[in-house]
Amino acid sequence: MEETAQKIFDKARANAGLQHAAKRRVVIDPITRLEGHGKIDIFLDDKGDVERAYLQIPELRGFEVFSQGRPAEDMPQITSRICGVCPTAHHMASAKALDDLYKVECHPVGRKIRELVYNTFMLEDHAFHVYVLGGPDFIVGPDAPKELRNILGVIGKVGLEVGKKVISMRRKLRGIIQYAGGKVIHPVMGLPGGVAKGIDPAKIPEFKQIAQEGLEFARFTLQVFKDIVLKNDAYVKLITSDAFTHKTYYMGMVDKDNAVNFYDGDIRVVTPDGKEQAKFPVRDYLDHIGEHVEPWSYIKFPFLKKIGWKGFTEGADSGVYAVAPMARLNAAERMATPEAQAAREDYFKLLGGRPVHHTLANHYARVIEMLQAAERIVQLVNDPELTSKEFRTIPSAEPKVGIGVVEAPRGTLIHHYETDERGLITKANLIVATVGNSARIAMSVDKAAKGLIHGGNVSDGLLNKVEMAFRAYDPCFGCATHTLPGEMPLVVTLRDLKGGVIREIRR
Repeated sequence: MEETAQKIFDKARANAGLQHAAKRRVVIDPITRLEGHGKIDIFLDDKGDVERAYLQIPELRGFEVFSQGRPAEDMPQITSRICGVCPTAHHMASAKALDDLYKVECHPVGRKIRELVYNTFMLEDHAFHVYVLGGPDFIVGPDAPKELRNILGVIGKVGLEVGKKVISMRRKLRGIIQYAGGKVIHPVMGLPGGVAKGIDPAKIPEFKQIAQEGLEFARFTLQVFKDIVLKNDAYVKLITSDAFTHKTYYMGMVDKDNAVNFYDGDIRVVTPDGKEQAKFPVRDYLDHIGEHVEPWSYIKFPFLKKIGWKGFTEGADSGVYAVAPMARLNAAERMATPEAQAAREDYFKLLGGRPVHHTLANHYARVIEMLQAAERIVQLVNDPELTSKEFRTIPSAEPKVGIGVVEAPRGTLIHHYETDERGLITKANLIVATVGNSARIAMSVDKAAKGLIHGGNVSDGLLNKVEMAFRAYDPCFGCATHTLPGEMPLVVTLRDLKGGVIREIRR
């Protein structure tokens, strides 16, 4: 795949009547602070300006294929192995797909236990990105030396006590997931119709304490973001700059009141000017979402079917859409909890109203979602039904097709299974959250590179800002890489210790 971007670029130049090769190629390999692997190829013209930048995802996950023939009830455990960062999202989407497959309504108590685990996961996963992956770009600074743009640099800036607070809070939250989910990395709780076990009433005082600490932690994080980012005029200018702005469609899951909901609801799509374009149950997703394939990446590029694939362009005439925190706030009319709603109002007021089109605003929206998740955890641990001894409805219908959806930290996540009469998977399709963002991420990397690099000036700080264009989405490329059957180009390059090419093996 290393030469593919070059060939695509050369072909594009030839089609445009530009016969001379670009004067310089800059490669960021590997890109950093993300889940998965990737590289960025930047091609400069003879003036040192960017002609085109490509984000390439060179890894492959084949879960849709090797799930075939497996019992459907194994899917929550199989798909949680796609990623060790967001296994809870895949597990929960899969469990919901099994509910639909076996035509069983999840038991109300089982649903509350699922929601408790899921909101706890959303809070701790968002915290990981805020402080470890995306946070260093703001807390330490985008132009800081690369050896400081990490969690150690963050601790050096905010203090050891804050670092301890972040680590301790995530550990406590993951304790809830481990207890109720069975395992913290690969949960085993989800069954068609409910969950595998209930919650011991003796655990509730501990959970209430953790929930309150989690809420205080979310409030603290919002204040940290305000103090470090929003009070810094240079950061706000960067967030709202044209280099990090795209006007696209936005997708997110909402409840009956069009409020943000991470666990359940209909999928809502709004136009670049914020008007509702579609609202549909996940079972109808194939009527609304298509998937486009490019030869230079294993990742697929979803688009809105009713508009069509028009390439990597923005605006109302393009079918490109976005998911993830910023998109969820745009797609919804409000947050579902009071403190998060107040923070949302401040968010839109500062950034010029709804919808917000600034890619880096995902970081701000992510902190607001932390607040909603924390508030919802408090509500659930204080629900007297949570410790009921009944927590599952046993299914009896013959399986055929099941589709489930949740809002993963990285966006709308859809699992679609088809089985034979024995419940063995005959077809599986996953539209992973990062896949939903893939076209916009590619556009963001290209636009950031073009907006930031001029005259051949390619400093480490500028290249990090180009990386910030994808990092804001908190992408998980390990989850997102799929390919259509028969289309799996592969280049293996063998190098010696000095980097010289010994041999290339191609397929």
